[in-house]
Amino acid sequence: MEINKLKNILEAVLLASERTLSVVQMEALFELDEERPTRDEIRQALHEMEQDYQARGMELKQVASGYRLQVRQEFATWVGRLWEEKPARYTRALLETMALIAYRQPITRGEIEEVRGVSVSSNIIKTLLERDWIKVLGHKDVPGKPTLYGTTKEFLDYFNLKKLDELPTLAEIKDLDTIHPELELDEDARDASTGEDSDADNPPVDVIADEAVDAEPADLDQAVSEPGIEEGEEASESLAEISEDADDEDDAAPVRSASNA
Repeated sequence: MEINKLKNILEAVLLASERTLSVVQMEALFELDEERPTRDEIRQALHEMEQDYQARGMELKQVASGYRLQVRQEFATWVGRLWEEKPARYTRALLETMALIAYRQPITRGEIEEVRGVSVSSNIIKTLLERDWIKVLGHKDVPGKPTLYGTTKEFLDYFNLKKLDELPTLAEIKDLDTIHPELELDEDARDASTGEDSDADNPPVDVIADEAVDAEPADLDQAVSEPGIEEGEEASESLAEISEDADDEDDAAPVRSASNA
């Protein structure tokens, strides 16, 4: 098939699709053998499309589960004004939990609680599971067989990542707003009498109270740099500067892209 025609077909398909599409899924759209391009031809067309969009308001983005057309981040402010509803807001407790899972997976709920110093509300785990940002990887071979959690391809897709290796190192996390423009944090509410995250701190992400305030920029950095946290091979050097006084016990497992396979 002529390359320009293939590019136009793929552009139309990606614009109409409500989800990311892999090369295999794009190939399956061509039913006739005589018109079906090879996967290499599809990849070549996608590569040329990426170049074509360099000077435009949208971009062709490859994430963990495939390709999608999306508005460039620098134009999100104007595009966002098309909708009256406010963007989703996330509690600090939820983001701390999510960060620990992302950087230290596989990890159990108990290990998260040990780092954060408070019990993890069931609403947080439920919200992350419902959003398909985390999944159950198995159970740890210790008494009680606690559940092990890890991130998903949907998590990577949401944050425009192809693999876990693209997560910023701890030294690079200066401002939570740089991770995603919608990540506005609620003030962390904790029950002083029980040491647990208050249920009021963990409503569904789409119905967070309007009076929530933004968190300090260093909160996520602090969340993942508590004693006993190691980010993995790529971030180990950064972490060494942050956690000099950390305990040597409970070494973290390396970040593994395989958990998102």
